[in-house]
Amino acid sequence: MTTLLSGVTAGRVPAGALSVNVLQVPGRTGEPVVFVHGNVSSSVFWQQAMLALPPGLRPLAVDLRGFGGTDPAPVDATRGLRDYADDLAAVLAALAIDSAHLVGWSMGGGVVLRLLRDRPALVRSLVLVNPVSPYGFGGTRGATGILVDPAGAGSGGGAANPEFVRRLRERDTSSESPLSPRQVLLAFYVKPPFEPPHTDLLVESMLSTRIGDEHYPGDVATTDAWPGCAPGRRGVLNAMAPTRCRLDDLHLVEPKPPILWIRGADDQIISDTSVFDLAYLGQLGAVPGWPGAETHPPQPMLTQTRAVLDRYAQAGGSYRELVLPDCGHTPHLEKPADFQAALAAFLPPSR
Repeated sequence: MTTLLSGVTAGRVPAGALSVNVLQVPGRTGEPVVFVHGNVSSSVFWQQAMLALPPGLRPLAVDLRGFGGTDPAPVDATRGLRDYADDLAAVLAALAIDSAHLVGWSMGGGVVLRLLRDRPALVRSLVLVNPVSPYGFGGTRGATGILVDPAGAGSGGGAANPEFVRRLRERDTSSESPLSPRQVLLAFYVKPPFEPPHTDLLVESMLSTRIGDEHYPGDVATTDAWPGCAPGRRGVLNAMAPTRCRLDDLHLVEPKPPILWIRGADDQIISDTSVFDLAYLGQLGAVPGWPGAETHPPQPMLTQTRAVLDRYAQAGGSYRELVLPDCGHTPHLEKPADFQAALAAFLPPSR
């Protein structure tokens, strides 16, 4: 059972064939604001942000399938992030919410973008917090997300660190290894030396991740192309592979809700030099055999997101990019005052 902060409650919501765990703040009414977490985490990461949301807004946070308290349904990676987006739409329907403000962090940013692309009428506004690139994670180059290899080599389930996966599976809560969930949280989710409040709860949340071919990291396909792995058909990382997850046509959406993009300036996960990108690790010499920057440069994740959002704005939408200095991958934890001020300005209860 996940430990919750005072003032937050959890309940199960039927969403199609799934039972989805949803956090709420009892007694809060107004326009719904739905928070969607990232990979290897859960709704628990949003509790402080939920409690700090201004009056007149109704905070909710969902656990995606295979995370937190939601059923561990398998992920069909051939649909990209649509399994998650469809689950989110089903939760909104079950709660009789016809549209909502959506806040998506990391992989959750891709989930809410997928929902916007497929069902724009459900989205009143969109807040992207250090979101995954619209071209997925790994295996692309350039602002337009050109595939480095037609099969998506360098992305998918094989890109996960096996030692980190093992420690997740074994529910390691220690600090003994740089690849323990706790140390990954403190080294990469946040910018060191910051230590977030309720670290033990956040580690517990990370350990709620279901492990395996159907979940995290997913199944692995092999290829002769560097670095030897390509996306499989199941699981989390394959759903974010560039051959499955492409959201570069957001400019076609109608209507176009406003978008706020918040990111930490020193994010090591979603970056133009991400330490989780095999091409960047190859450039650093950490993955042998790197073919070189001419064909396999690091994925320019921020550049890609900005290019897609610029096209969205040119087609009649609007977005703002807010960069928080001295901040890593979790602005809602590391810079809560700045994060909440940005939300309050973007999501007025009167809207």
